[in-house]
Amino acid sequence: MVLVVVVVVVEVVVLVEVDAAGVGGGGGGVEGMRLSVPIFFLLWVKALTLKNLNYTIPEEQGSGTVIGNIAKDAGYGAMERGKKSNFQVLENSAPHLVDIDPESGLVFTKQRIDRETLCRRSPKCQLSMEVFANDKEICMIKIYIQDINDNSPSFPSDHINIDISENAAAGTRFPLTIAHDLDFGENGIKTYQVTRDDYNTFSLDLKVRGDGTIYPELVVQRPLDREDQSHHTLLLTAIDGGEYPRSGSMQINVRVTDSNDNSPVFEKSSYVIEIPENSPPGKILIDLNATDQDEGSNGQVVYSFTGYASERMQDLFSIDPNTGIIKIQGEIDYEENPIIEFDVQAKDLGPNPIPGHCKLTVKVLDKNDNWPLISFVSVRQGAISEAAPPESVIALVRVTDKDSGRNGQLQCRVLGNVPFRLQENNDNFYTLLTDRPLDRELKEEYNITIMARDNGIPSLNSTKSFTVKILDENDNAPRFTKVVYVLQVPENNIPGEYLGSLLAHDPDVGRNGTVSYSILPSHIGDVSVYTYVSVNPTNGAIYALRSFNYEQTKFFEFKVQAKDAGSPHMESTSTIRVSILDVNDNLPVIILPLLQNDTAEISVPRNVGIGYIVTTVKAVDHDHGESGHLTYEISEGNDDHLFEMDPVAGEVRTAHALWDEVAPVVELVVKVTDHGKPPLSAVAKLIIKANPEAAAGGSSSASGETRPWDVSLPLIVTLCIISVMLLAVMTAIAVKSKHQEKEAGNYNCRMAEYSNAPVGKGNNSKKKRINKSDIMLVQSEMEERDSASRMNVVSSPSLITSPICFNYQSPLPLTLPRSEVMYLKTTPNSLTVPRPAGRSSFAGLSAETPSNRMSVIQVWAHPPHPPLRAIHNIQHVRSSSCVPDPSTVWFFALRIPQLRLH
Repeated sequence: MVLVVVVVVVEVVVLVEVDAAGVGGGGGGVEGMRLSVPIFFLLWVKALTLKNLNYTIPEEQGSGTVIGNIAKDAGYGAMERGKKSNFQVLENSAPHLVDIDPESGLVFTKQRIDRETLCRRSPKCQLSMEVFANDKEICMIKIYIQDINDNSPSFPSDHINIDISENAAAGTRFPLTIAHDLDFGENGIKTYQVTRDDYNTFSLDLKVRGDGTIYPELVVQRPLDREDQSHHTLLLTAIDGGEYPRSGSMQINVRVTDSNDNSPVFEKSSYVIEIPENSPPGKILIDLNATDQDEGSNGQVVYSFTGYASERMQDLFSIDPNTGIIKIQGEIDYEENPIIEFDVQAKDLGPNPIPGHCKLTVKVLDKNDNWPLISFVSVRQGAISEAAPPESVIALVRVTDKDSGRNGQLQCRVLGNVPFRLQENNDNFYTLLTDRPLDRELKEEYNITIMARDNGIPSLNSTKSFTVKILDENDNAPRFTKVVYVLQVPENNIPGEYLGSLLAHDPDVGRNGTVSYSILPSHIGDVSVYTYVSVNPTNGAIYALRSFNYEQTKFFEFKVQAKDAGSPHMESTSTIRVSILDVNDNLPVIILPLLQNDTAEISVPRNVGIGYIVTTVKAVDHDHGESGHLTYEISEGNDDHLFEMDPVAGEVRTAHALWDEVAPVVELVVKVTDHGKPPLSAVAKLIIKANPEAAAGGSSSASGETRPWDVSLPLIVTLCIISVMLLAVMTAIAVKSKHQEKEAGNYNCRMAEYSNAPVGKGNNSKKKRINKSDIMLVQSEMEERDSASRMNVVSSPSLITSPICFNYQSPLPLTLPRSEVMYLKTTPNSLTVPRPAGRSSFAGLSAETPSNRMSVIQVWAHPPHPPLRAIHNIQHVRSSSCVPDPSTVWFFALRIPQLRLH
């Protein structure tokens, strides 16, 4: 079982547009695991959160090792009911090494992680991930790979040979080859030890370079004597600083040579040189000079790099062995090596030379030679809905510059007038946000260009672009091109005929912009509009479902709805007005004169002269406009031009004074034509006969004029005859009734009726209801001044007893609102009035009142017409005065039509 020790550093950063101070926190340790939680809170109006999580994990962990749980460490709460946590990896610097579970948020290793292979000797080894958590928060994860002491120091070779003259003075130094340890930091090389020096002839001195590298130097502690001991074998051991130190050893073979008294000496023991980066190859770095006081070959100096100089250093610089001039031969890059240190030795050509050494420190000056580098981490895969609110996250932008200082300070912004902006986070990260509401109908995609500029002199800038597509939302209703559409169709159209089309535009796309048409429910009169027209739901074409008749329907309106297929759908309506165009489809119809079999006979008096109106032809045409405008003409039978016809009024006039001598009977064919296209016509035959009677008064125009009511002439003549007969009958009745009233006086028939015993009671007779058919008209003698306008109603023998007379005074107007019926009916000869003996309540009457009198009472056969007034006088008359002669009274029935006589 492997004990996994994980150090987790969680940084939760809530970013806002305003600055705020940070609040930090510390941590503790439990069984080797340390949790440090620095938390920073920044207020932000739209609650857009960017959380940083830092984890530390030792190297050499196997596959499946859990590094952390970002759902718990970042403080993400529980999701809503029905929703699952969702963690989407936007960017992963080492997808082959680490990954994240999309549902649980666990960060785990995929294979063994070796820090030395991953980061070599970089002091900071980390992996980075960007995760989009629950579709609303961004989590930046950094995983630091912690070095463990899994590598031992090692030397380039297992032994080295050093020649030292026996004349080497105490304190003479000889640099030794350094060891290398793939581990870094605390696990790197911490010290060197030399052993097997039995006589303490040598010692080891450790020095530290500017980059922290420790290198050993072998120091001669006491004079050497070749003759006493010509060889010394030492063991150099390098020890690292791990909890359980590791070591590596190399054997040093020291050969004591014969003396060469003086060694070369440099002017300085160390040199510090500053050069700008990107200095051109061939540029002289330094001209070294070492002197040797010996003569000849013992004083001739040769320059070279020490044996432990790295290959990279030898690639950057070259040294002239004779002159000591060091030149640049490689590319000097500040970002790669800001400080370069190496040693140069000078050695004479004498026997057993003792080299002289100096240290060179090269400081590389930074130059603004690196352009800013922009990279994107898209959150929404390059697309965003137009309904997304402002401050919605589009992408993460990382901007880096390898330069340092002012040359590495960056400013970043979005170019152009686009609805996006950058919000700076930390560690050269920016968040690309929407700046205002989006509208796909205005622009469906944006090419966003981001520019990064450093603060160097001169400054460098770089740009990078990417495309953001705006996804459509159903935010537009279909819009008709017109508020009211006017369609025209001729009458008598064919059912199914195309009337016209509607068009509604919806700027949305896809289903949101797919428009369908339908007719809204309505009625035309009492009939559903769906029986009149239909609409094609796809293209808005309107079709007629029936044949229209202009004379019945001149126009009608209905509404059509346009609805898109979005969810939820949006709709709009437009009014369609269908106008029916009149077509000349109705023939003229001749209504005057009255025709039989399209023929009319007309009698014309003789000698009426020229211009006499024989007749007036009237025709009607149900069409309108020009199609209903009629023209009259004589088409046949007027070869002698005996008559002429007014083309507008239709009047047929005589055109020849003696037309009857030319032709006593003339047959004219009259033609009535409308002005439609094509024109329609009707014809009638007029048979004009000469009447032997001459025209009264010799008038040629007025006597033959046909009045508008001539069509009712037979009816009026009949009315007049019946009226005269009725007047004569009523006058006779009135005269006889007058004489009887003078003799009999007044009699209260209502009193008599109720004071006498019912007639026929002993005969088991039943009282019969008075019907309208039992009523007769007689002349009343009451108010003689207007007796001509009054009429009496007398009951018939259908009454139980003798006839009871009704004085029903009612002026009958000549113009009645409806038909009236008047009756005269025969009565039997045995008309008697029963009277009780010796009783009478009427003044002026004696007991000897004849028994052949009858009572006159009021009876309402039916409610009288409002203009009729009734004055009901109870009278006592003789039976003979009610009906002059029972055998000569006849029944008359006259129905008077509603006419107004002029």
